[in-house]
Amino acid sequence: MIYKIRFFFVLLLTVTIGSQLKAQEADPDMAKEYLSIAEEILRETRVLTQALDMYKLAADADPNSVEANFKTGDTYLQTTEKAKATQYLLRAYQLDSDYKFDMLYKIGQAYQYGYEFDNAIEYYNKYKQKLESNTGYNGSDLKPMNEVVRRIDECNTGKKLMADPVNYSIKNAGTAINSMALDYAPVVNADETIMIFTSRRGPDQGNLNENVFDDNFYYEDIFISRKSGGEWQPAENIGPVVNTKYHDSNFGFSPDGKTLYIYSDEGNGDIYFTNNLSEDTWSEPIALSDNINSSGYNEKSVSQTADGNTLFFASNRPGGFGGFDIYYSTKNKKGEWGPSKNIGNVINTEGDEDGTFITFDGKTLYFSSTGHNGMGGFDIFKSEYDSASSQWSNPENLGYPLNTPDDDIYFVMTKDGKTGYYATVREEGMGYNDIYRVKIGGAEDDSDKKLESKTANVDEGEEKEKEQIVEKVEVKETPEDKPTTGAPVKLMVRVLDAGNGQPIDANVKLKGQEDNINVPAESKDNGIYTYVIVREEPTNFMLSAEKQGYIFANKRISIPASTAEEQVVRQTLRLSKPEVGTSKTLRNIFFEFGKATFTTESYEELNKMVSFMEANPQVNVEIAGHTDNVGAASFNKKLSQLRANKVVDYLTDKGIDRRRLNATGYGEERPIVSNDDEVMGREINRRVEFIVKE
Repeated sequence: MIYKIRFFFVLLLTVTIGSQLKAQEADPDMAKEYLSIAEEILRETRVLTQALDMYKLAADADPNSVEANFKTGDTYLQTTEKAKATQYLLRAYQLDSDYKFDMLYKIGQAYQYGYEFDNAIEYYNKYKQKLESNTGYNGSDLKPMNEVVRRIDECNTGKKLMADPVNYSIKNAGTAINSMALDYAPVVNADETIMIFTSRRGPDQGNLNENVFDDNFYYEDIFISRKSGGEWQPAENIGPVVNTKYHDSNFGFSPDGKTLYIYSDEGNGDIYFTNNLSEDTWSEPIALSDNINSSGYNEKSVSQTADGNTLFFASNRPGGFGGFDIYYSTKNKKGEWGPSKNIGNVINTEGDEDGTFITFDGKTLYFSSTGHNGMGGFDIFKSEYDSASSQWSNPENLGYPLNTPDDDIYFVMTKDGKTGYYATVREEGMGYNDIYRVKIGGAEDDSDKKLESKTANVDEGEEKEKEQIVEKVEVKETPEDKPTTGAPVKLMVRVLDAGNGQPIDANVKLKGQEDNINVPAESKDNGIYTYVIVREEPTNFMLSAEKQGYIFANKRISIPASTAEEQVVRQTLRLSKPEVGTSKTLRNIFFEFGKATFTTESYEELNKMVSFMEANPQVNVEIAGHTDNVGAASFNKKLSQLRANKVVDYLTDKGIDRRRLNATGYGEERPIVSNDDEVMGREINRRVEFIVKE
């Protein structure tokens, strides 16, 4: 039925979208037709992404439809892009504040997922007032008071955690591991040479099942990657002995890398294990004993101690403190797993606990929880075991940026305790969920040097960027109050309309390129955003601005090291409206040398392009590929066309209508600077840009 419905609405779109995009007039009848298709998709399938596409088209066709706007926002809240729900839910509320009882609550959720905690608290409090005024209401769209209070607590926690970020470096594990589909649940062996994870990528990338599941994603399969020369090699399917034609996912990896714990649908969700017989051979999976697997309940997220004698896992069996609790089992003298025991209410709560991982020294338990003090969804915590008292310590939130307002779960550590892996959704991701490597305590030693070496900054008008202005503000000190650390560097970012030069409010973000930490703005006033930064060394940041109705801007900047004197750095971002003929160079899309293959650093810019096209459905663009003059002109022409095609393919895979896009490769025909040298020359001419078309 999935394929039948897909064919039906694609055929309909072929007839209608083009005229709708050009007309830009409200069309209530067309909106109703799109809504009807969306409802049919949800009745017959669980393909949220396709239903969401229809809801968005309905909201675009008739912006005054409260139903179309509400359902678009509500569906976004069920995806990995929850913050995008905000604009649609706000519009629905403005059109009819009583359309749904819990609409204020949902607006609060959307703001919370977008890290706008103060706005979220405002709407949660409005919903609380509505609850207090309607004590007799008992509809299906009621969210109880305790849930609202918990959400407000999460927002307050989020504000505190973001104000004091932990020194992590969070890097995408790269194209050898991640795909454009869902990749998650990574586990590694003790020496970090083998990674096993679950993926829903397609058969062209190794999935054993060519069909999709009810939600239109491919079935889960388990994949494996081995490290060679310090780099992860392209992941491969672990094989048909472990994987079946249906859902298969991994749970845990024994420290010696010889036993893999996996999930089975048997018993409503049981734990099985398979042993590594040779590099590419695994034994037939066998179920763990009834001392661990329960009858009719679910077990998952396994972690085994280094000595092999204790197994931690999560289960929703009766007798716990909440939904899923963490349990453990120890081996008896015969080497068999003994009866499972609940780990206790210091760790388990009335909420859910999952994603267990015990460190190699057996002293620290990492886990995820919805019941402890988090910033939303599952947060990752750790607890230390005191062998003298036989007690676990009160769980400690691992903080921002590891934790987010959405679910953060299945975090594992390497033996040295300095590196972790987990899956999450981030702006720079290449798929839905990507696997990331977390370096505890700072930037990675093997971070990408090519980003640091790129000194060419071109502003949105394609003119060479002037040297950033750094002012030093003299600070008078007395010997007794001389600071032990450098004075802050104040970054002042001005956002202007490129057409009229007037200041505008935008979504401005500043993120460290080494640690991927977002720096919150201290203040914003009349288009000027102020950031306060303290770094011991000069640091590269990515500065970006987005606003609906404008073309986004990204710029790499360098912030000087803190000194005894306060310094002020000034930057200006000019946002252009997407008028016909307007062009923008996608400066932060990189390809492997001589290939049309994206590097990992490209996906953040590509995802901003997706967001821009989604927010401006009337815009059609040409994606233009350009090269320098090194090599044969014919090769450069072909390469530039392949690279432009690659960008178009990415946008269409993310749901952008192919008819809004045109790919053209110009090769070396249109340099914007001389090719005489590399920096500020050939480097700038190797580019991808988009041009707004009619």
